[in-house]
Amino acid sequence: MSPLDAVLDAVLEACRLRLRPILMTSFAFIMGVVPLVLSSGAGAEMRHAMGVAVFSGMLGVTFFGLLLTPVFYVLIRNYVGRQEARKAAKAQKLQNLPAEMH
Repeated sequence: MSPLDAVLDAVLEACRLRLRPILMTSFAFIMGVVPLVLSSGAGAEMRHAMGVAVFSGMLGVTFFGLLLTPVFYVLIRNYVGRQEARKAAKAQKLQNLPAEMH
């Protein structure tokens, strides 16, 4: 199994474990904002505007959080892995250089 496969397996397992809690928390908050979206009466314009902003913002954050967080983790982990491999190759190359005697 390559290091990339191990990272992808870890990401998929983390996504499986965290999907339900993230969705339940997000939807509970979103449903709590629904009365603001459906408000009427005195001051309803402000409550409606705030409710729509929070409702749509939470939907967007939930969507992007579920999709982009694992993607960014894989991208950053691959970048760090490449940097470590370069550093190790450079150290190995320096180790193999003949030492000058003085």
